[in-house]
Amino acid sequence: MKVLVVGGGGREHAIVKKLKENKEITSLYVLPGNGGIARDATCVNIGATDLNGIASFAVENGIDYAVVTPDDPLVLGAVDLLESKGISCFGPSKAAAIIEGSKAFAKDFMKRHNIPTAAYETFSDPEQALAYVETASLPVVVKADGLALGKGVVIAETREAAREAVRAAMCEHKFGHSGEVIVIEEFLTGPEVSILAFTDGKTIVPMVSSMDHKRAGDGDTGLNTGGMGTVAPNPYYTDAVAKECMKTIFLPTIRGLKAEGRMFKGCLYFGLMLTPNGPKVIEYNCRFGDPETQVVLALLKSDLFTIFRAVTEQRLSEVPVAFSDGYAACVILASKGYPLSYEKGFPIVMEQDAQPHVLIAGAKEQNGRLITSGGRVLGVIGTGETLEKALDTAYARVKKISFANAFYRSDIGARAKKATEA
Repeated sequence: MKVLVVGGGGREHAIVKKLKENKEITSLYVLPGNGGIARDATCVNIGATDLNGIASFAVENGIDYAVVTPDDPLVLGAVDLLESKGISCFGPSKAAAIIEGSKAFAKDFMKRHNIPTAAYETFSDPEQALAYVETASLPVVVKADGLALGKGVVIAETREAAREAVRAAMCEHKFGHSGEVIVIEEFLTGPEVSILAFTDGKTIVPMVSSMDHKRAGDGDTGLNTGGMGTVAPNPYYTDAVAKECMKTIFLPTIRGLKAEGRMFKGCLYFGLMLTPNGPKVIEYNCRFGDPETQVVLALLKSDLFTIFRAVTEQRLSEVPVAFSDGYAACVILASKGYPLSYEKGFPIVMEQDAQPHVLIAGAKEQNGRLITSGGRVLGVIGTGETLEKALDTAYARVKKISFANAFYRSDIGARAKKATEA
């Protein structure tokens, strides 16, 4: 089979490596891919949001199956377009992807279906939003309604910070159209958990839980990033919590989407907060998380392509989805200055035994060498019987990789280790 993957980051590299395990796949293309992915698949320089370009390539090259992973093309309707050309896909329709594409929709959806989440108000008028933050309890969370590359959320500790967040989104148009509507919600406390789940619209199968590390610096200091590392499973996500989430969050979500004519088929991401009043949804994503995917797939024992096709054909209940009992860790190596400005173009040096365990996110190939081309450059994976072993393995491999201006957090998994020792 000829398979196409849309995207070009570390998440896509993890997916490509798992897809390669299936012998039915004879050709594997990635649009646009990156320099590291190019060593595992054929990369074609067509952007992830160039839907017509993607569809034309798929038709002209006889693609049998497509995997659409990033949020932008899903929200724009990439799956709908590819399916209209007769190409089977893994990923939700445009109608279902709105669960991530609009935070206002997601919050109203949860309200309609009694799914636990933070109290909130939605605003399209900046003056009304500014008036609201004068009386809101602090800290308060201000969110741009649409997609904003993970940068559209501000946790405001002061009224002035809340005012600035409102003005930046609604008056200064920092996030373009995404900030024309904003959601202002209460600040929740408790351990955060990321859950990716396969769903065919009828059955939902949560994957192993994970814990992300968003802040750029050790000790959860510095700016928010796309993620500096992950560990799986998340020790706070106990069997009892999982059971409660299935009952109050996961099943009501897929049933609610189906009832509203938005049948969701693909990977549904639940960002959860385990509050003193029980698990609540912070956000939905309509796709695999990054860098959560890197650790979750490292523990997947079942064949990924078999699961993908079962989701597409709505027979997920018939296929095994099994994970190993061990732990996985991912440490991100980033360019100094990320998530703001940073320099590019530095050669990446990797010792040979580390290479199979590295997932490339922001690098391109030049004269046969990988050079940095992004903020998050690569993720280094370690697995083990215990969390400590997984982390030790990942960090040992980090030491075997270098490029100018590289930085990484040295405390990935520290919170998780504390929780396991408690």
